[in-house]
Amino acid sequence: MSQNTVLVTGATAGIGLVTARALIEQGNKVVVTGRSQDKLASVRHELGSDVVTVLCDNENRAQVDVLGSELRKQGITLSGVVLNAGVFFPNTLSETSHEEFDKTIDTNFRAPLFTIRSLLPVLENPASIVLISSLVVRKAFPQSSLYTASKTALEGLMGVLNKDLADRGIRLNSVRPGVTATEIQAKAGMDSESYAQLEQSMAALPLGRMLTPQDMLPAILMLLSDKTEGIRGAGIDVDAGFN
Repeated sequence: MSQNTVLVTGATAGIGLVTARALIEQGNKVVVTGRSQDKLASVRHELGSDVVTVLCDNENRAQVDVLGSELRKQGITLSGVVLNAGVFFPNTLSETSHEEFDKTIDTNFRAPLFTIRSLLPVLENPASIVLISSLVVRKAFPQSSLYTASKTALEGLMGVLNKDLADRGIRLNSVRPGVTATEIQAKAGMDSESYAQLEQSMAALPLGRMLTPQDMLPAILMLLSDKTEGIRGAGIDVDAGFN
């Protein structure tokens, strides 16, 4: 892809960080968001001067609402956006709390919606938005009801916004990772024994191993490219052959 400016949310680790690094290596300018100044400073140190860091916690509605105006103050316009930030709380229905519901829906659905709204004044024509969704939208997994609901809502939004924003040249697609080795397992409370069992189960898939953030790059970079302008509303499964 030619040089562009791309925003990646939740880019202090995992898929977001790997994506930001790859975009910079391609010669693009990258804006990353994170919820901690310390983590953003670490990313700035790792990725160098071609990265712009902006404090924006998906749970902080005020920060989300002013994200676009903060970029406009810096003279930044965007040809691409990767909406990556997300949370996952594995629980049975009987154990699910109102707090987990609010946090999951806020982070995984409300924040992407209002991030897009906030960014409208700085999105170029054309512009590509890539949603980091999940395989859960088409494959049921135990103890993932909140996560599944939030990602399914996100993909429903994708279809509508492709129509509503078409006259602005904005298109949306999604990448649906399968089980991927990121910080999300530890944040979900998975201990080392459970993680080892998960790795072992993934070895039975056609890929023969658990997915990594790097496995998501080809799909993300393709959808950001102006050569894929005809692709709209697509959900690309990167699932290691999970059927």
